[in-house]
Amino acid sequence: MLIVDCEKCIGCGVCEENCPFGAIAVVDGCAVVGDGCNLCGGCVETCEVDALHIEGAEKKARADLEEWSGIWVFAEYRYGRVAPVAYELLGIGRQLADQRGVPLSAVFLGAGIEDQAGLLVAAGADTVFLVDDPFLEDYREDVYGRVLVELIREHKPEVVLAGATAIGRSVIPQVATVLGAGLTADCTGLAIREEDGMLLQTRPAFGGNVMATIVCPRSRPQMATVRPKVMVPAEPDPGRDGEVIRVVPAAGVLSSKVEVLGSVQSEQDQVNIQEVEILVAGG
Repeated sequence: MLIVDCEKCIGCGVCEENCPFGAIAVVDGCAVVGDGCNLCGGCVETCEVDALHIEGAEKKARADLEEWSGIWVFAEYRYGRVAPVAYELLGIGRQLADQRGVPLSAVFLGAGIEDQAGLLVAAGADTVFLVDDPFLEDYREDVYGRVLVELIREHKPEVVLAGATAIGRSVIPQVATVLGAGLTADCTGLAIREEDGMLLQTRPAFGGNVMATIVCPRSRPQMATVRPKVMVPAEPDPGRDGEVIRVVPAAGVLSSKVEVLGSVQSEQDQVNIQEVEILVAGG
């Protein structure tokens, strides 16, 4: 049973915003749990004031934070190019890594992409984990997810960032669930809290009427998806040095129950509204 301590609850609405089942609502300044709650524990992890707990269950053991270090960016690649949001993430990732005094790494998955890994180094990555395999030419959520989980478990980054794109929103929640990590979606701001190095993840809440800042104090990695066109892209430095590490996934990772019969790009000239500087809409 999920218990709410109304003396601690500040009515911030973060639990309501992050509940995947819509089972929590803030009423008269205190969170109220509905019948749809399945005790997933997501709200317990996101509550900054510890006003929520699951009765009869021990609080999740605090991750050994000292084991986790480094900032990672999932550099999305589709249709022959690195997604623009990857450069935006490398820009903010470089700032976060410098503030933490840790390396910045990019995870780069695809087929025939080795010649583009240098672009990520030029954009600020100290290390690029390159997984270049013909099986990764078509995006499959299960395969990409397993590759990311395997890499994260091996190298233990403290922060993992991805774009809030169709692919990012598809695979990153899966990865966070498997790892038992905290995830904040659709962030518009990222910063490091000076006193403890915690990642401050800011995103709109209540339909954009307020901005909520979320932390994940008891789990690693701290994961966030970031909306495109919010962060300033990194300025490339072609002369920058970095390391490209070629990764061969373990046996069984590159297999899928999904069969991709074909992938067709639109033959018409279209504008990707995620990448435009200004968008005007009427209604």
